[in-house]
Amino acid sequence: MAAAGEASKPFAGLSDVSISEDIPVEGDISVPVGSSRKDDEFSTLDEPVKETILRDLRAVGYKFVHVLYPKRSSALLRDWDLWGPLLLCVTLALLLQGGAADSDDQGGPQFAEVFVIVWFGSIIITLNSKLLGGTISFFQSLCVLGYCIMPLTVAMAVCRIVLMGGSGTVSFAVRLAVVTASFGWSTFASTAFLADSQPPNRKALVVYPVFLFYFVIGWMILTFSPSQ
Repeated sequence: MAAAGEASKPFAGLSDVSISEDIPVEGDISVPVGSSRKDDEFSTLDEPVKETILRDLRAVGYKFVHVLYPKRSSALLRDWDLWGPLLLCVTLALLLQGGAADSDDQGGPQFAEVFVIVWFGSIIITLNSKLLGGTISFFQSLCVLGYCIMPLTVAMAVCRIVLMGGSGTVSFAVRLAVVTASFGWSTFASTAFLADSQPPNRKALVVYPVFLFYFVIGWMILTFSPSQ
C-alpha cells in the first residue's frame, strides 16, 4: 500500500526542494514597453489626401529616376504601381496621333495599338518568365515594361520635332540614331530590373521577348510620318 501511495504522488518530494538565493537566474523575462502590434501600425486611411498624393508622386518620380539610371534593383518589382506606365502609354499614344496611317481622321489606330501592345506584351513576358521558373507577376511585369518605355517616349517626342524640319535622309538618320539608343536603353533598364526574378542560367530566354517588345514599339516610332 505504501508503494502504491508513493506511485500516486511521483512529485511529492519536490515540495521540500529549495533553491538557494545565491544561484543567479539567467534570462530576460521583461516585456518591452514599445512592443509593436498590428493595431498600432500607421494606416494610410488616417493620412490627409494631400499627403497620399504627394507620397504617390514621390514614388512615381523615384521609379523614373531608376529608369534614367538603370541598375540592378528590385524597386519596381517590390513597390509596383501602374500610374507611371499609364502616363507614359497615354503620352506615347498621343504623340503617335496624326500619322499618315490614320484614315479619315477617325482618331487614329495608334492610340489603341499602344495599349494593346503593352498589355499583350506584358502577358507574354510574364508567361515566358513563369515557364522558365521566374517569380514575376503580371502587374510587376506591366510596371517594369511600362516605366521602361520612358526612353522611347522621349525618342518619339524628339522624332516629332525632327520631322517638323522635313523627312529627308538626314532626318531619317537622326531619328534612327535616337530610336536605336532609346531602344537599347529601354531593353537594358528592363532586364536590369527583372534580373532578380529570373533563373540565372536562363536570362537570355527571358531577354528575347523583352527585346521583341521594345523593338515593335521602336519600329512604330521610326516608321511614323505625319499626315500632310
